[in-house]
Amino acid sequence: MNILKLPERKAGHEKIVMVTCYDYTSARIIGQSDVDMILVGDSAAMVMHGFETTLPIDTAMMAHHVAAVRRGAPGKFIVADLPFLSYRKSLSETMQAVAELMRAGAQAVKLEGIAGNEETIRHIVQSGVPVMGHVGLTPQSVHQLGGFHVQGSSQPDRTRLKADALDCQRAGCFALVLECVPESLAAEITAALTIPTIGIGAGADTDGQVLVMHDLLGLNPDFKPKFVRRYLDGNQQWLDAFNQYAHDVREGSFPAREERYAG
Repeated sequence: MNILKLPERKAGHEKIVMVTCYDYTSARIIGQSDVDMILVGDSAAMVMHGFETTLPIDTAMMAHHVAAVRRGAPGKFIVADLPFLSYRKSLSETMQAVAELMRAGAQAVKLEGIAGNEETIRHIVQSGVPVMGHVGLTPQSVHQLGGFHVQGSSQPDRTRLKADALDCQRAGCFALVLECVPESLAAEITAALTIPTIGIGAGADTDGQVLVMHDLLGLNPDFKPKFVRRYLDGNQQWLDAFNQYAHDVREGSFPAREERYAG
């Protein structure tokens, strides 16, 4: 998969499949899968480091995750999130962050919102780096949004988000994430754009879908948003494995004779 194939996917109504990943071992498995693209998201702050929001992660931490994923899945198209405020400082500092993520192994970067970012996006794209946009629920603005809530419920918000999506396209974004917006709005935006849309909590009419890996694997049973489908009860399976290991050690059945070195 590369960005030149994405317009073909949209035109041919072939869904694009994206999943987040943050580590080498998981990336190795995803690298063998039918998933098209990997997002090394700033959601790593929450699912890998235990923070309540995406805000604490910085560019250096993101670069470490990107490099690990690239080593694990060298054949996948990798998009890296620009972390909180990394693209809202000087243009020089923005490009330093972009360079760090690209050198770590990303093939594109993603940033949230469009207001105040138009020239930044144009400059990044003109510098040879593909940019994925992101509108709707933008987690880096969680405090301004008053929490993690569906966006675009009122007509003024619908109008604004559609305009934002078109502005992202005009600025040069090659694709757009639509997060937590009503299905009808996502469909309207998808039809209005020539670039593909990737939905998360945005219904079935986007050009593709992205989910956080830990959510689809069921590794956090306390997190149950409406839009997540669990494809595995990973929390229970891991717990069962750890408990079986503890049981086998305590009863003396591990290590077995064939698992020991003689001498």
